[in-house]
Amino acid sequence: MTSTTITSTSKSKRLRELITKCAVIIPGVPNAAMARQTERAGFEAVYASGAGMANATAGVPDIGLLTLTEVAQLAGYIAKAVKIPAIVDADTGFGGAENVGRTIRELEATGLAGCHIEDQEFPKRCGHLAGKSIVDVEEMVGKIKAAVGARRDPNFMIIARTDARGVEDFDRVVERAGEYLAAGADAIFPEALQSAEEFRDFAKEIDLPLLANMTEFGKSPLLTFEQLADFGYRMVIFPQSAFRVSMKASEKFFAALKKTGTQSDWIDKMQTRQELYDLLDYDPNAESWSGMGSD
Repeated sequence: MTSTTITSTSKSKRLRELITKCAVIIPGVPNAAMARQTERAGFEAVYASGAGMANATAGVPDIGLLTLTEVAQLAGYIAKAVKIPAIVDADTGFGGAENVGRTIRELEATGLAGCHIEDQEFPKRCGHLAGKSIVDVEEMVGKIKAAVGARRDPNFMIIARTDARGVEDFDRVVERAGEYLAAGADAIFPEALQSAEEFRDFAKEIDLPLLANMTEFGKSPLLTFEQLADFGYRMVIFPQSAFRVSMKASEKFFAALKKTGTQSDWIDKMQTRQELYDLLDYDPNAESWSGMGSD
């Protein structure tokens, strides 16, 4: 299920070529170092997780507390650190339709290949928590049209996310997705579908590239990439998996360090200094460093 070699120079165009050829696994990361790990592991795209950036960098929950400036900077680090395309979570677009236009311009300028914008009311909540509110279809349609109209690169991917399943029934989710498609969205992201059958049936109804979210501890069952690809999903994100694994490991380490006062028993579990330098393309003996990712 992996793609063939991509020859385009534009990351946004590469992303479109990838999902035209096949379905793509897109791991989520909270920072640029993990993005580099994702690329080194052979993945062909990476997801700048909104929850990950909020949790890992600012130490706050995923409720829309980061500003556009912060998200653009943090996601920009991720996009620039790798050669593979990066998608970012743009929450509700950071305001109304006029704000969404500026959001797209800012995210494009950082080198991102696309973003998703959701139909929640601000302040937003995590897509897998209860108590969400969603905007009228007309308001979201206006945001999508503003996003499409604002982009300078026609290949920059505008993904419309609908959180309606936590508020309305499945049929209404499909109706909303159809409206967003008609407004010009390039792909649809149905958040928090509640069964394998809903993922399957949604894919049958929407004739547009689809994104599935396989986050842990949420409303959706943990389906495999192969299952979702067979249903017809072209992008499958795992937004917080790596972050959760790393946080559990660091939690255990801090408990051990507090108890023993030494890290000696953890050396074989650590990334070495040389492994870090290799990841960062850094040679301490070289005269300069030029390890940033690029198109």
